Amino acid sequence: MTQAQTRIKSQPRWNPVCTIDDILPNTGICALVDDKPVAVFQVSGANGQLFAIDNFDPNSNASVLSRGLIGTLGERVVVASPIYKHHFDLETGECLEAPENSIKAYPVRVENSTVWVAV
Repeated sequence: MTQAQTRIKSQPRWNPVCTIDDILPNTGICALVDDKPVAVFQVSGANGQLFAIDNFDPNSNASVLSRGLIGTLGERVVVASPIYKHHFDLETGECLEAPENSIKAYPVRVENSTVWVAV
């Protein structure tokens, strides 16, 4: 593989998910992005931050994280899984109670009121 092919392969692919108005503040939605279920959250605050992580909770083997409760633990913004209440850092995907069960986090952006996620 050439260096140019490697660089192209490593570029994230941006996918439109929904409009910003489709996500109520401090809630999440689930979207299928490149055949992968992704949880997208809007956290209220000064910036109205957006986060995207895998929707799959490896602790319970269920796709439920988009329905979890958003909060903070220290300075971390987290979602608590609705099943076993494990906390996932929305910036990194780290599972705070079981780091070996951490998940992926994805870049998110808004353009012209459309939410885009890169996988």
